Amino acid sequence: MLAAFFKSRKWFLWAYGGGLLLAFSLWLQVKMTVAINSWYGRFYDLLQNAGAYASNSQEGISLFFEHLISFSYLLNGFEGNPSFAVIAFPYVILAVLTGWFTRIYGLRWREAITFDYIPRWRAVKVEIEGASQRIQEDCNRFARIVESLGLQVARAVMTLIAFIPVLWGLSAGVDIPILRNIEGSLVWGALLVSVGGLAVSWFVGWFLPGLEYNNQKVEAAFRKDLVLGEDDKEHYAQPETLWELFLGIRFNYHRLYLHYGYFDTWMITYDQAMVIVPYLIMGPGLFTGLITLGILVQVSNAFEKVHSGFALFLHNWTTITELRSIWKRLHEFERNLDRHQPKMAVA
Repeated sequence: MLAAFFKSRKWFLWAYGGGLLLAFSLWLQVKMTVAINSWYGRFYDLLQNAGAYASNSQEGISLFFEHLISFSYLLNGFEGNPSFAVIAFPYVILAVLTGWFTRIYGLRWREAITFDYIPRWRAVKVEIEGASQRIQEDCNRFARIVESLGLQVARAVMTLIAFIPVLWGLSAGVDIPILRNIEGSLVWGALLVSVGGLAVSWFVGWFLPGLEYNNQKVEAAFRKDLVLGEDDKEHYAQPETLWELFLGIRFNYHRLYLHYGYFDTWMITYDQAMVIVPYLIMGPGLFTGLITLGILVQVSNAFEKVHSGFALFLHNWTTITELRSIWKRLHEFERNLDRHQPKMAVA
């Protein structure tokens, strides 16, 4: 799966050149999110002080629109503070292009794996269970998940690199007795709740990979009988046989949905709790005058970014479960290919 793409001369430029291009694009996006975080502080401070412009409302309104849609930052040679529009519009364009190129990158990876398997599979004389599914469906799903998850992992790492210093600096505004004397308390808090959440998720979702693997096996048996029935309905695709196979599918899905039910209960509860954590930590400082509304919103945004980076695997647990299941099936397929390859004749 990895060697077919990253150890092949044919795919060297795509694997490494394309990867570097994606990394550079993601870094630019992260820099823009840091700029938006700074914008939050300025904008909400302006809103907090809106009453000060009561005697000169036009000045306040001008500043309000300047923060939102002004292009003076560009017209003045990149001096001053950029508006939201100056940051957000390029971000949208870059994000769309990155998403498009990531899908192409995943498709090339799938092509590399597929045409690495095909000649090896054709050389095997014995029948390998689910070979067509492994080559067509599993390779496709592997590439799609790696495309999505890989992009998120790279973005999360870069986001952590960019936002940890920001959140560390904002920790000076913490005014809770237990935390106020801990340097970088917001960073440690984000790390603690994320690692704790991941540990709980590991135990709550313990059975999911095995259930996903078993589910694919019964799905493959059902699909195989249907495919064979296309050419020979007399001996295959009999209603009784299909019903027995589908009973296995239904039984597995019921078990799978039950386990996902309590896993979703945990995840939704956890995500809702994380919404208020930065406010619980920083809120008292707003009333003591230690921080402003802009800083509170800035902390909330930065905390969410850092926490999301730490908790990436937690929030993608079901996707990772599916990837682990696919990896297991493809790895099993590769072992069978290697085991049944014809022996080279000795001269």
